[in-house]
Amino acid sequence: MNIVQGLKYSNGHEWVRVEGNQATIGVTDFAQSQLGDVVFVELPEDDIIVRAGDGFSVIESVKAVSDIYAPVSGKIVKVTIELTDISELDDLMDADAYERFVAEGGH
Repeated sequence: MNIVQGLKYSNGHEWVRVEGNQATIGVTDFAQSQLGDVVFVELPEDDIIVRAGDGFSVIESVKAVSDIYAPVSGKIVKVTIELTDISELDDLMDADAYERFVAEGGH
C-alpha cells in the first residue's frame, strides 16, 4: 500500500495535496485496492462550490459504486479545489496518522 508523506488524508480515504491555495484530491491506494478494478469515474464540473463532506464525484468499480467526498471546502477549478478555509486541513490526517487509521480497520 502506498501512503505518501506530505499529503493529507480523510477518513473517507481521499487524499489532498495542497499547493498555495489549491488542493488536488484523489482516492487513496487503500480505497482503490478495496474497490477492485475501476470502470468509471464521474468528475465534478468546473466552478461548482463544494463544502467539506459533500459528495462531489462518483467512482464505479466491478464491486461497487462509491461517492467521493470533498475533504475540504472550495470551488472546483479544473477539477481542483481553491481552498476557502485552509484551517480545514487541520481536521485531516498526515501520512503516519492515515497509516495507523488503515491498520486499525479504516472505519
